[in-house]
Amino acid sequence: MYRFAPSPTGDMHIGNLRAALINYLCSLQDKSGFVLRIEDTDKERNIEGKDAEIMAILSEFGVKWQTLYYQSKNLKFHQEFAHKLLSEGKAFLCFCDEETLAAKKQKAKDENKPYRYDGACENLSSEEVFNNPRPAVVRLKIPKDADFSFVDGIKGKVEFEPSNFDSFVLLRADKTPTYNFACAIDDMLEGVTCVIRGEDHVSNTPRQNLIRSALGYTQEIKYAHLPIILNKAGQKMSKRENSSSVKWLLEAGYTPEAIANYLLLLGNKTPREIFSLDEAKEWFSLDKLSKSPAKFDEDKLAQINREHIKRASDERLKELGISKPALARFYTQESSLIPEIKKKISAIYSKKDIPDEWRENAGILKKAILEFQTFPETFKEFQSELMAKTALKGKSFFMPLRLLLTGAQHGPELSELYTLIKDDLREIVSL
Repeated sequence: MYRFAPSPTGDMHIGNLRAALINYLCSLQDKSGFVLRIEDTDKERNIEGKDAEIMAILSEFGVKWQTLYYQSKNLKFHQEFAHKLLSEGKAFLCFCDEETLAAKKQKAKDENKPYRYDGACENLSSEEVFNNPRPAVVRLKIPKDADFSFVDGIKGKVEFEPSNFDSFVLLRADKTPTYNFACAIDDMLEGVTCVIRGEDHVSNTPRQNLIRSALGYTQEIKYAHLPIILNKAGQKMSKRENSSSVKWLLEAGYTPEAIANYLLLLGNKTPREIFSLDEAKEWFSLDKLSKSPAKFDEDKLAQINREHIKRASDERLKELGISKPALARFYTQESSLIPEIKKKISAIYSKKDIPDEWRENAGILKKAILEFQTFPETFKEFQSELMAKTALKGKSFFMPLRLLLTGAQHGPELSELYTLIKDDLREIVSL
């Protein structure tokens, strides 16, 4: 069982989508199932409607889930498991207030040492616990023989120094779970067997393993952490960069097919460059992914977008809002994005604004074109007959003709365009 667990706190990042696609592909390969879990426990940061937006985006990319969970619905289980750990002596109540902890953190900083919780409340007597009126958090006791290593599906064996871990918080004073506790419990409850996520979660993995181990959960959960995505400057992509947002990419005119293709191509050894999600299912493998960060190149995405427009069916192009599929494929030679292509097609089927210097000749050509009973099959024949009718030639012929047909002074070869608009010529020049 695989899962994707986004938070409804902002636009979906391309790194999140990459993780969702890879989890989904792997679930299709072994037919184990795919869970969508909305991690909505951070009430202050949640944005209304973002959960629906996440689901809509995943659906656009063809990602289907068998089960949908909202993490907040599992709150009672988070609290029950925290109480279980307390009752078994595997966790303890910590009454240290924020002021005390802040002072200890500052002291560690002043001494140029990493801060670790010092266990101040770990060995309080029952009397000290029950008679303490202050609010308390629940912390996990770290076993002396705890194993902080794990085998990563991409990175291989990952090991951490025990000194990097302290008795971390499971349940806050307001009885809400921390990220690691909620995540560990939910993966356990939902029967997740493999977690593929970004490498910024690597240090969370041993903590989540420790939590489940303390609860006596023996089902192995495998992990694979995807390298980060860098921008052109070689730095981690910021959420402030437009191209890091899936929503922005879709609105800019990149197709879901192209975005998915490109994200699966990043840092990957694939049998071919252009492919669909369904095709990737046949050969995708985690062991082909690089351990190194991948650099996001929007120019490369644009090139892949052109290829997907070319290979899209007429029906799919119409779904994308393009009424003339053949023209859409034709215009990929100079445009990469759906809005750009739609604009060029729209210009053909709209009233033309002809500059003064070409208006007279355009009028002559228009009159001559409307006199055709039927239009020749080839542009060469059409050109020959039209030149004979108008006595125009050279730039005086081609420039007004281009303006009359496309509304632009520059563009692809008219000889190639002609065959695609021949049946509409009378309508086009009459506008």
